Amino acid sequence: MAKNRQLAKYLFVAVYHNLKCITKNTTMKTMTKLVAAAFTAAAIFIGTNVNAQTTPKSVWRLGVGLEGGIPTGNAHDYFGAQIGGTARLQYGISDNLALTLTSGYYNFFAKNDYKNVGGDDLGMVPVKAGIKAFVSQNIYLGAEVGAGFETSLGKSTKLIASPGIGWANQSWDVGVRYENYSGQSNNYGLVGLRLAYGFGL
Repeated sequence: MAKNRQLAKYLFVAVYHNLKCITKNTTMKTMTKLVAAAFTAAAIFIGTNVNAQTTPKSVWRLGVGLEGGIPTGNAHDYFGAQIGGTARLQYGISDNLALTLTSGYYNFFAKNDYKNVGGDDLGMVPVKAGIKAFVSQNIYLGAEVGAGFETSLGKSTKLIASPGIGWANQSWDVGVRYENYSGQSNNYGLVGLRLAYGFGL
């Protein structure tokens, strides 16, 4: 138990300092605090859920999640926040390793200045394949790649690359990630938080 708490502390500190490096405005500072709070909660949960399974081998699971995030890069000039919902199918290939398939809908909310010159919200349907590797009880590292299909504005398709870290037990999954969208000479990113409820199929 003490070892798990110590690992969670180190992961929390690492994530906090990495996010702090890209914090350049008040909105991003607020997001950093929210992420820090999520990982503090995860560290507390580890002490009380040490018997929870990570990802049982040969078991299918489905998770439904709510997402919130802050756009980064040039997207931050036009959009103030992102909210979405996703479903994630997960298959355990070992007790500590799982494959994932995630899709849903994101909405990037246009800032008022952008709306005043005719801009509008950006919608996107992400389709991502990924992997979750549990490095300790309940703590995992994740990576996803896929495509993001814009449903408004230019309606282009973006390549998605997304590393992340999270905490999960048999029912709940809390994760934070950086997601990069690239293509058509228009690259931008997102720092996002996902809270999901999962169950076996």
